[in-house]
Amino acid sequence: MQNKTALINRLKSVVGHLNGIITMVDDDRYCIDVIKQIQAVEAALAKVSNMILDDHLRTCLITAVRGEDAAERERALNEISELFAQQNK
Repeated sequence: MQNKTALINRLKSVVGHLNGIITMVDDDRYCIDVIKQIQAVEAALAKVSNMILDDHLRTCLITAVRGEDAAERERALNEISELFAQQNK
């Protein structure tokens, strides 16, 4: 993974935000404020997911598609298709 350090830093930031949300709930903070923080965490996780997917497409998938093994190409394409199908459920 090319941006491993950036990904780890983003994930650590998400952990910090999650801990903040736990504190907010424990302190009976205003519901809308809690929801806004949850949405921020969801957006941050989506960004990390997109970064990992982009890296995967540019490395693993390209290698499989350019390879000679038709079964491996099919497996790699099915894997991406299933990922998007699962995301859209």
